[in-house]
Amino acid sequence: MARDFDSIDAKRLIDEHKSLLKRLEAVEKHVRPLQSEVKQAIDALIVSEIQRILKDIPVEEINRDKRGFRVKALTDAGYESIADVSAASVRELEKINGISQDAARAIKQAANEIAVVAKKSVKIRLNVDDKSPEASRVVLSLLKLMECEPCIRLCRDLHKTNQKTVSYAVADLAPATSGLKWFFTGRTKKERAITAYETLMKLSEGEYFQGMSQNLDSLESRLGTTAEEAWQSFSADPIRFFNALERICPGVMGDNDSVYGLPEELAHTIEGQNFLSEGLNCELRRYQEWGVKYILHQEKVLLGDEMGLGKTIQAIAAMVSLCNTGASHFVVVCPASVLTNWCREVQKMSTLPVIKVHGSDRDEALEHWKRNGGVAVTTYETTGHFQLGEKFHFSLLIVDEAHYIKNPEAQRTKFVKKIGEHAERMLFMTGTALENRVDEMIELIKILQPDVAESVQGMEFLSSAPQFREKVAPVYYRRRREDVLTELPDLIETKEWCTMTAEEEEVYEEAVLNKRYTEARRVSWNVDDLSASSKAERMLELLEEAKEEGRKAIVFSFFLDTIQKVQSLLGDRCIGPITGAVSPQKRQELVDEFNAAPVGSVLLAQIQAGGTGLNIQSASVIILCEPQFKPSIENQAISRAYRMGQTRNVLVYRLLCDETVDERITDLLESKQAIFDAFADESVAADKSLELEDKAFGNIIQEEIDRINAKRGNSDTPTTDSLGTAEE
Repeated sequence: MARDFDSIDAKRLIDEHKSLLKRLEAVEKHVRPLQSEVKQAIDALIVSEIQRILKDIPVEEINRDKRGFRVKALTDAGYESIADVSAASVRELEKINGISQDAARAIKQAANEIAVVAKKSVKIRLNVDDKSPEASRVVLSLLKLMECEPCIRLCRDLHKTNQKTVSYAVADLAPATSGLKWFFTGRTKKERAITAYETLMKLSEGEYFQGMSQNLDSLESRLGTTAEEAWQSFSADPIRFFNALERICPGVMGDNDSVYGLPEELAHTIEGQNFLSEGLNCELRRYQEWGVKYILHQEKVLLGDEMGLGKTIQAIAAMVSLCNTGASHFVVVCPASVLTNWCREVQKMSTLPVIKVHGSDRDEALEHWKRNGGVAVTTYETTGHFQLGEKFHFSLLIVDEAHYIKNPEAQRTKFVKKIGEHAERMLFMTGTALENRVDEMIELIKILQPDVAESVQGMEFLSSAPQFREKVAPVYYRRRREDVLTELPDLIETKEWCTMTAEEEEVYEEAVLNKRYTEARRVSWNVDDLSASSKAERMLELLEEAKEEGRKAIVFSFFLDTIQKVQSLLGDRCIGPITGAVSPQKRQELVDEFNAAPVGSVLLAQIQAGGTGLNIQSASVIILCEPQFKPSIENQAISRAYRMGQTRNVLVYRLLCDETVDERITDLLESKQAIFDAFADESVAADKSLELEDKAFGNIIQEEIDRINAKRGNSDTPTTDSLGTAEE
């Protein structure tokens, strides 16, 4: 014998390994049905959503086709909606006085037909403002599945690798568990028992036993996750949940277009494109991964995804994938306002090295990039200083806000084209729809794929037709937010009509009568003391409600004077302001500070400066201090918060005073919007046609003058005119 044996120690060792396997079996029983639990939870959520829709449909709708049902008998019996009828059985319906058995069957069939139509319109939406039991069950089952699957997979792999070794060792060590057995055990079996003991000891101290134990501990803990913990995980990383939903139940979020609008033949070739994500520090949505494959496969393209869909992350992911195939040098050209944001995003979302080529040390930075590689981020203006040798080539040129180079005669266009001659691939990006500015689109396509540009010359009038879209599909790709971000929470817009105090009414009327246009637009904010401002009072109430609901807010105004007054009013709870005078780097620092600030915090921004280039999903309340002449400016500002990654309903409040220019501006823009909606889709042309021109505002002021004079009982109208302009 090589050594004496402790039977108690041998028995403990065997029991530990047997216990480990029992724990694995027990956990397996809970993990195995998780995927079906997710599907059942989704089905239950869909049913609840259908019921919600049917509750809003009055029972009278079953007679839409004039089928002669006795609806009054149903309403008298308490059946008020299609949901009530849908929930009842035929037997229950035929018990209603005046409803025959045949009629009951027909009524039930009619309700079912309406329910089928309703189901087609249902899509899953998850947000933390609607924690219904059904939604909570979906989030909880998804979290358990996502967190348990990797753990159980590792346990299974460890068990499969060591199963025979453990089984044989346990059997060989069995004689050592009893002193009497050990006494009558032969020499050969004793030697095998000693070897088995040493084997089990090594396994106990090594990856098998320790890894299994740790993962089983984690699994048992995660199986006990609560719904509230699941919602917290959802808030921290909603994309992970939505990707899991898409994987388990494709189309459940209302997105049934698996190729996102591309022609079938082109989509088929792109589908096989490799995308290597190692080094990407985030998870892509399915439509984003599809966009990356499009970029990589087509090589020179214009990505026109609508604002908020993550064009930047798709560009970064494309660079990461190329880096994984040996590429080393990349260039990003962007407006100065988003230079810092680009550097931060590349650092945050990938392991790619970044160097800013801008400012006084641009030449040194450029040389460093040429020697060492990485992502050179520069501005349109700085591209004129790029000196690249004739034989120097790099992998990908990314041009952000590419509509900046729509004019082929502009210097910055020439500079970018010159750099592009050294690039193996080019990616132009713009959130501006180009379908209604086809000449500009074609100029950009000429740089990327001249053959495609030539093929659509003369077809400009067909820009919205399928034939045109199919021809430009190899180079121009645009997805709309409502088509791919179907899971976004609700955007709830509210007009907050404020009644002016006597003091602010007097100040406003004097501004109008003296044609001080800018002051008239600052209705309610132009009083000396904001305690007399009805808008300020309502703003404070809304901000207090936001704090109580655990929200943060952004307050936007066009006017610096208003911004300054709001800042003084809010004091320490206010971060900012972001104005045109604040550098891009400082703007991002203020956003970072706001994102880290506690609930109830307020970011203050001039709408022209804070409405573009920033991602502020931590805010879910937006307050607009006055109506804007350009609805596109408001939409851009709202899109800072209402974008991918937002997990709460976004509440937009427009502060307005009745019987003022606020009301007239709002009415005029709404009427223009209604006319446009009747014959066109959202586009750049729409933005232009919806703008309120100075002449139109002059007419509004004159109407207000007439109204005020009529109210005061006089007809005196000042003749001086001082048309207001934007305060920069």
